[in-house]
Amino acid sequence: MSASLQGPLSGRVALVTGASRGIGAAAAIELARLGAHCVLTARSQGGLEETDDAIRAVSKAHGGGSATLLPFDLQKDADKLDPLGPSVFERFGRLDILVHAAGVLGTLTPVAHITPRDWAEVVAVNLTAAWRLIRTLDPPLRASDAGRAVILTTGLARSPTPYWGAYGASKAGLEHLVSTWAAEVAATPLRVNLFDPGPVNTKLRAKAMPGEDPMSLAQPADVAPRIAALCLPGEARSGEVVRAA
Repeated sequence: MSASLQGPLSGRVALVTGASRGIGAAAAIELARLGAHCVLTARSQGGLEETDDAIRAVSKAHGGGSATLLPFDLQKDADKLDPLGPSVFERFGRLDILVHAAGVLGTLTPVAHITPRDWAEVVAVNLTAAWRLIRTLDPPLRASDAGRAVILTTGLARSPTPYWGAYGASKAGLEHLVSTWAAEVAATPLRVNLFDPGPVNTKLRAKAMPGEDPMSLAQPADVAPRIAALCLPGEARSGEVVRAA
């Protein structure tokens, strides 16, 4: 790759969760377009391979980055998260970027009707997995000269809405956790922000709003540049909820 083709994230290492589709995949492709090597995680091996194919195409056209695929389930394979940070550090010596886009909707139902199974899944993926990611990736992120973490959230975390109790509660807990982490690393080069993409045409959105016209919504590729901007070494904000619109 010639120097003229090097992007602003050339040589940087990014880890993206939920990277098999939707916003996670779009963010990974955009980060790779800017030059980052992306470690991609998701449940679907096939989906990750599709994202990898898109990254290869972008790299061929624009001289971008490459990808490493790590398929696992944030709930069922939660124990695999703990060695992730040490493995990243051993291979790369640091982690420059974390984009945590993975999430599940659960079942939209009155709070009194939430089943233990649905509650356990939503909390495991939307909240507990974030804690385990922070726990294992904090050291390699601090080892970077410009560590950046972007965690996806939703306005429902701040606006209680009927039938969205489990999802909203998990995201509210996520916001508190991430905001606390941001305060704890304020004196370091690490910058931690939450990102609210708003309504986007994703599988999660289609499940929640089956009658909605998907073409009336923003597409994952529309919000990916906003996420990537929060990952740039020059980004100074931290501890904020950044909204797409």
